[in-house]
Amino acid sequence: MSLIKTEELVHDYIRRDEEGNEDGRIRAVDGVSLNVNRGEFIAILGSNGSGKSTLAKHLNAILFPTEGSVWVDGKNTMDPDEIWDIRETAGMVFQNPDNQIIAQVVEEDVGFGPENMGIPTKEIWERVEESLKAVGMWEYRKASPGRLSGGQKQRVSIAGVIAMHPKCIILDEPTAMLDPSGRREVIRAARALNDVEKVTIILITHYMDEVIYADRVFVMDKGRVALKGTPVEVFKHVEELKALHLDVPQVTLLAYELRKRGLDIPDGILHMEELIEVLEKICR
Repeated sequence: MSLIKTEELVHDYIRRDEEGNEDGRIRAVDGVSLNVNRGEFIAILGSNGSGKSTLAKHLNAILFPTEGSVWVDGKNTMDPDEIWDIRETAGMVFQNPDNQIIAQVVEEDVGFGPENMGIPTKEIWERVEESLKAVGMWEYRKASPGRLSGGQKQRVSIAGVIAMHPKCIILDEPTAMLDPSGRREVIRAARALNDVEKVTIILITHYMDEVIYADRVFVMDKGRVALKGTPVEVFKHVEELKALHLDVPQVTLLAYELRKRGLDIPDGILHMEELIEVLEKICR
């Protein structure tokens, strides 16, 4: 059963003149239909301006459709009576963790969301412990967020969302401001939540190497879904991805170039171990 569904979703940003009158429209999302099943790890890829972040903001009712519809756990995002339930179902983590962290102590920040939901104090602290342990940040519970690295701050942001017990977490380019080490920390935490806690994950990114473990991948361009499928199916389209200004994982690109030179290597290789195994067989 679908947890999140969009049907022919369209979103236009309206330009206005100095007097506030409409002065044109920019179509950011153009007729996107997709289904996200419970427990899936979905990746949405695209270069800057592809519409992926606008789409993400529709999935927990930060934005509302110009046309079409969005359903979250059976609730229409256009129904004002359902907004808070929708946002509790689908939590959002943004690019810059400093925009989400508000407390002076890590554990207090993680407990902020549940406190606003009216959760009893004892359960709040149980959720704080559970959430920080889930992202590997329990030992930093008494730390000041200002003293943490970028990757650690982002994991605290994710813990704050987890503490609200959402069915889905939407990660809107969560590693865009991080170094490679921080990126690995955050993606590892997201994968663990999906694998162990069975939380549905929707990862919005332009880093191709972050999506190789996803169940399904949607590639966006000019507001539309240009490619979709499993990571192997999507990464078979090397030239199409390059035309969309997206980098292909290095091992996939290497396998592609070797295949062009006549070696019998399958499409869509995602891991160095796969490529080494194939090359060993060829060399025997």
